[in-house]
Amino acid sequence: MSELFDTISAPDGATLAGLRADLVRRAEAEGLLDVAYRTVDSPLGALLVATTPVGLVRLAFEGEDHATVLAAIADDVSPRVLQADARLDDLARQLDEYFAGRRRGFDVPVDLRLARGFRRAVLEHLRDIPYGRIESYASVARAAGSPNAVRAAGSACAMNPVPLVVPCHRVVRSDGSIGHYRGGAEAKRRLLALEAA
Repeated sequence: MSELFDTISAPDGATLAGLRADLVRRAEAEGLLDVAYRTVDSPLGALLVATTPVGLVRLAFEGEDHATVLAAIADDVSPRVLQADARLDDLARQLDEYFAGRRRGFDVPVDLRLARGFRRAVLEHLRDIPYGRIESYASVARAAGSPNAVRAAGSACAMNPVPLVVPCHRVVRSDGSIGHYRGGAEAKRRLLALEAA
């Protein structure tokens, strides 16, 4: 029996890529691909992006454990998750353009199912904050319908499942300091500097 295993070799990269592409095609054809994901290189490190048939459902920074993020997506959205780079090519292109300073907004559908109630109201408002502008957490809380919920507005921004595309980095404290950010304070500073340039 060990002689049989000695003759079996691991498939090469091209074979694996072909098998993966065939799996994605078959899953899409049979309606079994609920969440497609890929990673995108950026000046902030590798970004994990995931989409449903509705739209972008998650964007995770390099500092987040991508395997844990994918497991949470499987729990919260669907266990039918596959790497399907082509389905996210348009978003990858738009992210490249954004980081190169050639894009001021994203033109991709967004699936906000991971945010509910007040958090979702906050995220809906964030999409209205223009490129290069900032608002305070207090202003966002007012715009989302709960002027006294400043901390909750901050929490909604910190838990934003689709940062960058829904621009929570444009929200700062009333004193002008950065505040918290899912991608880290340095990433937030870099994004604000990019948009101010």
